Amino acid sequence: MPSSRWTTWAWMLLLPGCAMGWPKQSSSATSDIRNCTTSPPFLPPTVTDTSSQLNALRQRMQFYNISAYIVPATDAHMSEYIAERDARLAWTSGFTGSAGTGVVTTKKAALWTDSRYWTQAERQMDCNWELQKIVWTDSIGEWLLQEIPSGENIGLDPFLFSIDLWNSYTRVLQGSSRTLVPIEDNLVDLVWGTQRPPSPTSKVYLLPETFTGSTWQEKVSGIRSQMEKHCRSPTAVMLSALEETAWLFNLRGDDISYNPVFYSYALLTTSDISLFVDRNRLSAEALQSLSAQCPGPLCVQVEEYDQVRASVQAYAQGNVRVWIGTEYTTYGLYGVIPQDKLVESSYSPVMTTKAVKNAKEQALLRAAHVRDAAAVIQYLLWLEKNVPKGSVDEFSGARYVDKLRREKEHCRGASFETISASGLNAALAHYSPSNVSSRKLSVDEMYLSDSGGQYLDGTTDITRTVHWGEPTPFQKEAYTRVLMGNIDLARLVFPSETSGRVVEAFARRALWEVGLNYGHGTGHGIGNFLSVHEWPVGFQSNNVPLVKGMFTSIEPGYYQEGEFGIRIEDVALVVEAQTKHGAGEKAYLTFEVVSLVPYDRNLIDISFLSEDQIQYLNTYYETIRQRVGPELQRRQLEEEYEWLRRNTQPFSRGTLVAASLGTLAISSLVSTLLPDRQA
Repeated sequence: MPSSRWTTWAWMLLLPGCAMGWPKQSSSATSDIRNCTTSPPFLPPTVTDTSSQLNALRQRMQFYNISAYIVPATDAHMSEYIAERDARLAWTSGFTGSAGTGVVTTKKAALWTDSRYWTQAERQMDCNWELQKIVWTDSIGEWLLQEIPSGENIGLDPFLFSIDLWNSYTRVLQGSSRTLVPIEDNLVDLVWGTQRPPSPTSKVYLLPETFTGSTWQEKVSGIRSQMEKHCRSPTAVMLSALEETAWLFNLRGDDISYNPVFYSYALLTTSDISLFVDRNRLSAEALQSLSAQCPGPLCVQVEEYDQVRASVQAYAQGNVRVWIGTEYTTYGLYGVIPQDKLVESSYSPVMTTKAVKNAKEQALLRAAHVRDAAAVIQYLLWLEKNVPKGSVDEFSGARYVDKLRREKEHCRGASFETISASGLNAALAHYSPSNVSSRKLSVDEMYLSDSGGQYLDGTTDITRTVHWGEPTPFQKEAYTRVLMGNIDLARLVFPSETSGRVVEAFARRALWEVGLNYGHGTGHGIGNFLSVHEWPVGFQSNNVPLVKGMFTSIEPGYYQEGEFGIRIEDVALVVEAQTKHGAGEKAYLTFEVVSLVPYDRNLIDISFLSEDQIQYLNTYYETIRQRVGPELQRRQLEEEYEWLRRNTQPFSRGTLVAASLGTLAISSLVSTLLPDRQA
C-alpha cells in the first residue's frame, strides 16, 4: 500500500499531472463530490457539516489571541495511523485521509493533502473548507502570510509537530512579523470535549518468545553498545515512536486500529530504563517480563504515561546527553532538553536497528507470507467464480479477503483498511469502499485489491490488479509496464548502503519510456507484527541506505483518471547478491521477493518483456509453487492448488505466439516451417 507518511513529492514537481497518471476529477465521477459554485451548493451524503466545530474552534482561538490554528493528521508520537481520539483533523474537517494538514483562520478553513486524497477530500468536506493541492510546508506558510495580517499570532500544539516540521514553519514565517505560538492546551480537544473518544483500556501484552527475534534484554544491550560507540557518548536514548517501545520490549497492544502498538514513551540510559505507560494496562506476563531482573541495569521502571515530559526535563538537568530521533520527537518534548545536551539524528538507534531483521525475524516474516499467499489465492479464485454472477461489490470483497486472513494461523486481523477498488475507483490510490458507497465488480473492468494481515510472526501487504474479461490494448500495456518496473527493481543488483532513492527509477523506467508515471512512493519498510509502513526503509529521500536484512515493498503503479488503476505490490527482503566477480570489502545486494501470489496472466502482454524478465517471472513462479503449493495441500485446498498450478505455468515466446495465433494457427505455422514434421 502506498505510504502516507511521506510521499515522493519530487516526482510531483518534475512532471505534469497528466504524465503522472494522477487521479484527477473526471466527468464520469462528479456526482459524488461537492460543488461549491452552485446556489445552493451541491453536497453529497458523504459530506460532514463542520459549521459548529469551526465556530467553537474560532471562539477558542479568540480566547488564546491567535488568528490561525494549524491542525495536523497525526498524534503525539508522529504516527501515520492514529486512534479515533487523535483524529482531530477528521473531526474538524470531515476529511479522514491519513495525510493532510488543516488551517483554520477567523474567516477561512483550508486543507492541504496530496493527489491520492483530492477526490476523497471533495467527497467528505463541506463548503466551509477549501482544498489546497500544493502540499509543501512552504505553501502552507505562504498561504498564512497572505491570510494573516502582520503582527498577529499563529497557534499550534507543540506535541503534534516534529522538530523538523516546527523548524520549517519557523523558517517560512521568519521576519514576517507573524509569530508561531506553541499552545499546550490542544484547542480541538477543548472544543471536542466529552464527545472525544476515551483513552484505551485494553491490555498491553507480551509477545511470545516464539515470535521475537531477540529478548528485550538483548535488544537493550545492543542499543547501549551503540551509545558507547557514538562519538558524542550519549547517556540516554529518548524513544517517542510507538513502534520503538513495542519492538524494544517485545510488547504489543491495540490502541490504534490495524497497528499492534500502545501509547508509551521510553527513556533508556546507560544504567536505567523507564517505560512511560498506563501501568494498569500491562498484563501480568508483561509486568513480570519487565521486572524479572530488578533491581539492576536491566530493570524497567514503569512510570505514568503523562509524566514523560517532567521526567525527561528532570533527567536533562544533570551532566547528560540525550540521543533523539528528530523525525519522531515532538517539539513539545524537544523543548525541555537544553541544546548543549542534545544528540540528534533523523532516527533513533532503536528505529534503525529494528529496520534490519535478524535471521529469526526474516524466517518469521517469510512464514507469514506463505500463509498470507494462501488467503489471497483463495480470494482470487472466489472472485473468478462470483464476479461473473454479479454477486460481489467492492465492500463485500474487502470483507471476504479479511475473513480469509483471519482464518489463518497466528492472524490477528488486517494490517490496514483493505483497498478494494473497481474501475474508476482504482484510479484513487487510497480508495476504500464502504457499505453505502460500493461499486459492483464487473468482468468488464479492472479490479485492484491492496490488502494485508497482521500475524504474530509478521506483517504483510500485497496488491494485485486483475481483469476477468477483455482488457484493452492500452490496459494490457500499462499493466505490463508496471510489472516490468516491479521486476526490474526486484532483480536489480546494487552496492550495499545504496540509497533507495538512487535505484527507485528502475521501477519507473518502463513507464517513463512511453510517457507514463505514478504519483506515490515506490515502497516502504514493513514490520514483524508491527507497522505495515515501517520507517526508515524505502526508496524516498528521507529513508536510510539499503542494507542486508531490510524488508521493503516494491509497488509501482499507473492510474488513468476516471477509468482504472493498476498497482503491483510485493514485499521483498534485501539479500546478498551472487555476482560474477568478488564484491571485495563491500557486498552487493539484491531483493528476494517474499510475497508469493502470481500476477494476472490476462493482463500481461509478453511481447513487451525481455528474455531476462521472462526468466525472472518463471523462476518466481516456481518459487511460488514450491512454497505455497504444500501449504494449500496441507489445508486440503485442492481447487486453489489447481488454480495455482494453472496460473504459474512458465512463460515463453511460444506463449506469445499461441496467444496471438491460437492452436489451429500454430499447427498451420509448424506445417509450413517444418514440412517434413509428422502431424
